[in-house]
Amino acid sequence: MHIVLLESLGVPQEVLAACARPLVEAGHTFHAYAREDDPQTQIARARDADVLMIANMPLCGEVISACPNLKFIDVAFTGVDHVDLEAARAKGIRVSNAAGYSTQAVAELAVCLMLSLLRNVPQVDERCRNGRDKSGLVGTELGGKTVGLIGVGAIGARTANLCRAFGCKVLGYKRHVRGDEPSFVEFVPLDELLARSDIVSLHCPLNDDSRGLIDRAAIAGMKRGAYLINVARGPVVDSQALADALNSGYLAGAGIDVFEAEPPLSADHPLLHSKNTIVTPHVAFASAESMEARCRIVFDNIQKWLEGTPVNVVL
Repeated sequence: MHIVLLESLGVPQEVLAACARPLVEAGHTFHAYAREDDPQTQIARARDADVLMIANMPLCGEVISACPNLKFIDVAFTGVDHVDLEAARAKGIRVSNAAGYSTQAVAELAVCLMLSLLRNVPQVDERCRNGRDKSGLVGTELGGKTVGLIGVGAIGARTANLCRAFGCKVLGYKRHVRGDEPSFVEFVPLDELLARSDIVSLHCPLNDDSRGLIDRAAIAGMKRGAYLINVARGPVVDSQALADALNSGYLAGAGIDVFEAEPPLSADHPLLHSKNTIVTPHVAFASAESMEARCRIVFDNIQKWLEGTPVNVVL
């Protein structure tokens, strides 16, 4: 099999080599490239591949269709909305992801954003550096707050546990409650969660149901003075509506790690100029520990697929 990695997995070279070694020793070929989003460059590199590996770079149908030998797409990411799944389905190509690799990392950043907003960390940092004091910037505690989680899969459940450790009341909303969610989470309808939560944290996948879920009407249904955290997917939120609610003072703050497009963002993006907004360039998943975990997961995906027992299957 010819295996092609089209972008860096964010691990040291020795880690990548160690993960690839069993496949190479079994007679398969492995080539790794630096990321290039141009489809024609991708086609030139991937044309003869049986297996394509990517992380979060877009993989369009044009590239997939141009690879006649392609049988397996291995995505080193949890979400796969950047892959043309219809093109893969049309060619009978199996797709797996790296589910679970960043559960702890994303949950920790969600809580980090909550704490930073509640304790005015960016503002007091700026004041301290400029010889000023905390006057007017005494924060509030996370303990005792009601946190509403939209999406309670693995990441949402881990976030729930961390919030509970801080002494929070945790509400949850998801389309299908399976029964294996944390027992202390109170599942309620979306409108009730929005109305009761001091902090709303998004952990849902991007699909037809969640796209634009947090629109002007949903924001208007949130508690005045509440906070919004988005470590899920950017298009779940109407950015302009959120910026307007922040600038008007209706919402107290927001922590945003994801946007409609991958950073770098346009300088006029509304959330770069809204009040009390902490923005990070899609880093929730990116810890040294999570990067090594996903590297191991995606190479294991290939091994399991070769053995006829594919895992982490999304298509």
